[in-house]
Amino acid sequence: MKCIILPDKFDYDGSQISSLWAYNSFGVQEDSVVVFRGTCDVKIEHMIDLEDRRANESIWSEDMVSFIIEHFDSTDLKLIYARQRLFTAIVRESLAGMGVQTTREGDDLFLKGKKLTVSIASTSAVSQKIHFGINVSHDIYGNMKEAGIGEDDQVASFMQAIGKAYVREFEDIEKDLRKSRPLGVV
Repeated sequence: MKCIILPDKFDYDGSQISSLWAYNSFGVQEDSVVVFRGTCDVKIEHMIDLEDRRANESIWSEDMVSFIIEHFDSTDLKLIYARQRLFTAIVRESLAGMGVQTTREGDDLFLKGKKLTVSIASTSAVSQKIHFGINVSHDIYGNMKEAGIGEDDQVASFMQAIGKAYVREFEDIEKDLRKSRPLGVV
């Protein structure tokens, strides 16, 4: 699994959740997490959450850290939702390590009762995808600046730490798979 941190501002509009985006954009042909910071403004044609789409909800942020995750080992929707929850737990654990207490409801994190994150998971014919976004600043929702993580270098370190933690988790899972014998085999 590869982690790519984009050094320059990059805006999320929802099109990045399409399959093979990391390959088309960066030549990455393996499981990956691509991390970037910019605005978020998901257009209705890219909205995957049907409840949000039916309600004509907007998904936007003036400054958001986005994680685009793609796995090629399955197209199982239940599995990618489990992976999305694992990612959410990794983010929550990392924030707690920085002294930021959040609450979790499913795939969402809340800071002082205000929604801090957005996330969606889906599948295509070839892969599983996750978008996970964390507000750096926002006038309405919870954000990292309110939590004391607003300086550019702090946000950059956070982005890198989360991306690498997710990669390490999957590298560890792969090692565990190769040391476990099947049931019934002596």
